[in-house]
Amino acid sequence: MARRGAAALALALALLAVTPAGVGAQGAAVEDPDDDVQETWSLEPSYARPESEPEPFSPPLPAGPGAGERGPRPPQPRPPKKATTKPKKAPKREKLAPPGCPPLGLETLKITDFQLHASTSKRYGLGAHRGRLNIQAGINENDFYDGAWCAGRNDLHQWIEVDARRLTKFTGVITQGRNSLWLSDWVTSYKVMVSNDSHTWVTVKNGSGDMIFEGNSEKEIPVLNELPVPMVARYIRINPQSWFDNGSICMRMEILGCPLPDPNNYYHRRNEMTTTDDLDFKHHNYKEMRQLMKVVNEMCPNITRIYNIGKSHQGLKLYAVEISDHPGEHEVGEPEFHYIAGAHGNEVLGRELMLLLMQFLCQEYLAGNLRIVRLVEETRIHILPSLNPDGYEKAYEGGSELGGWSLGRWTHDGIDINNNFPDLNTLLWEAEDRQNIPRKVPNHYIAIPEWFLSENATVAVETRAVIAWMEKIPFVLGGNLQGGELVVAYPYDMVRSLWKTQEHTPTPDDHVFRWLAYSYASTHRLMTDARRRVCHTEDFQKEDGTVNGASWHTVAGSLNDFSYLHTNCFELSIYVGCDKYPHESELPEEWENNRESLIVFMEQVHRGIKGLVRDVHGKGIPNAVISVEGVNHDIRTASDGDYWRLLNPGEYVVTAKAEGFTSSTKNCMVGYDMGATQCDFTLSKTNLARIREIMEKFGKQPVSLPARRLKLRGRKRRQRG
Repeated sequence: MARRGAAALALALALLAVTPAGVGAQGAAVEDPDDDVQETWSLEPSYARPESEPEPFSPPLPAGPGAGERGPRPPQPRPPKKATTKPKKAPKREKLAPPGCPPLGLETLKITDFQLHASTSKRYGLGAHRGRLNIQAGINENDFYDGAWCAGRNDLHQWIEVDARRLTKFTGVITQGRNSLWLSDWVTSYKVMVSNDSHTWVTVKNGSGDMIFEGNSEKEIPVLNELPVPMVARYIRINPQSWFDNGSICMRMEILGCPLPDPNNYYHRRNEMTTTDDLDFKHHNYKEMRQLMKVVNEMCPNITRIYNIGKSHQGLKLYAVEISDHPGEHEVGEPEFHYIAGAHGNEVLGRELMLLLMQFLCQEYLAGNLRIVRLVEETRIHILPSLNPDGYEKAYEGGSELGGWSLGRWTHDGIDINNNFPDLNTLLWEAEDRQNIPRKVPNHYIAIPEWFLSENATVAVETRAVIAWMEKIPFVLGGNLQGGELVVAYPYDMVRSLWKTQEHTPTPDDHVFRWLAYSYASTHRLMTDARRRVCHTEDFQKEDGTVNGASWHTVAGSLNDFSYLHTNCFELSIYVGCDKYPHESELPEEWENNRESLIVFMEQVHRGIKGLVRDVHGKGIPNAVISVEGVNHDIRTASDGDYWRLLNPGEYVVTAKAEGFTSSTKNCMVGYDMGATQCDFTLSKTNLARIREIMEKFGKQPVSLPARRLKLRGRKRRQRG
């Protein structure tokens, strides 16, 4: 397909490489709204070859028949350069960006379980396949899902190795201890060995002796060690030399390496993922994110608008981009959709996918892609890529491999935004369970408790900003992108039964939510792949890559539940990858994994029924209630009287009612074709409302008979007394 806008966008991104003098430090607390300072953007991948680099060392190629079948012959062995001194132990390194080559993919699962081997293991759940950076243990740390590789014995002969399946230039190793709530196990030092045949091993040396790399001092913070000289080989092995005194040999790891070109290897050429989209595949800090938004806005000024919904705790603006054919205004009859990313600042993949989506929609609209043109012209799309920019800046400083599992997850004041919303579930369920209820319990638009609105409540400013945003705009459908798993979770996220941590807890719209979740999962390249390895401990294939949030783990005050019970919006959590913060070399493949899903999910906003609720004079009635027979959850009309009700295909009995008007009921049919069914209502005023109108017009109030009777009775009592 033609890409008329792609070249222009690439040119605009390249122009950003010119940086004016006097650029301030990134992530300043308070930002000038008119600040157009542009930071330097490097279009070269971060793992490109540096100007000068030690020549790689390679172990000898195995001799004998078939030796050449492993690929092209590596360079002749070269001994590493002699150091002026001969230290036996490598100094402990500070946290810094991973050097040169990207990760091989233990954390992202590009390295399969069959490529990991170990000398021994305590049990299956602590086998070599569990020795992946940032892997999480199950709650019970059972025989299947534990939090590291642990050797079966504690001695110097234990090892864990990776088969790269091709010649690779290894440059570094990142290690962690065992993820466990109860035990403290980690390796404090180790050797590194490489091989071309897994039989003859060469130990990495520092001078004339074997190099001892310093490992971890606790179990969660990743520690990076660079090899003194890059090593070219197929296999790499880690040999622990010492470990925590009161623990065992246990470790998680990632290997840094650059696979060497191998045109004769069909297996790798067949499985390499490429993209034809000309987008900016890199990680963007706060200022770069803002500049990219400006570039997209300048490329597509007629369909985009940049605005902010508030500020973070540190004063960074929470920027959003609106994409619509009439940006800045709500069009009657046009549904509103949103994507939110970055509620957890260290779950970076969602943030970058949102920035890529902005660029893609702009380019494809300019190129005349009919599908995208239709989507933009019939939908008002809002994209909020970074809800927690303070947390992201912390994660960004640590880098994609060295931030661990939680650095930057919370806001600056230590709040988890994802479950910082008011718990409306309990209010609803307690009211439903009470006996002798004087009036029917509302099943929607449940009010926020007063305590939550007080200044002393433990509520993040980012949370308050999102609530105000969602109350202002009549969103119909939304997705919040998260990381660390590969699944779509739908509400409820909170269990109804007391004292349970997991229990299937469906909403009245469970069938609709299941469809919405499946629409994303089924079009993702990996979510529904039955051959896919689980990220950590949960296998979501029994529900095709989807899960009811409460049946996974209960969360009170989630964005999904709040959105469903307080607004019209159906919200789902989309977990887009096992690796929360993948290396930027992985971004093109992650974009290909999610691109179709992101578009298909937006298109679901046009499924169900829509229409206008008006009075007999044709004026829209705001706040009218739309009820569907058999579904105990209502929605309401927007300020212009328009509404959208997500429903699966079928025939429904729908009722519209509003205060002061007689209700109206219709049969509305929802088909299988994309596009909501038009279902309009005209309501006439009740007799009482008409009387009140007439009386108010002439300066009189209608008589309230019950109040009149009480007044007369009181007067008679006083006369008797």
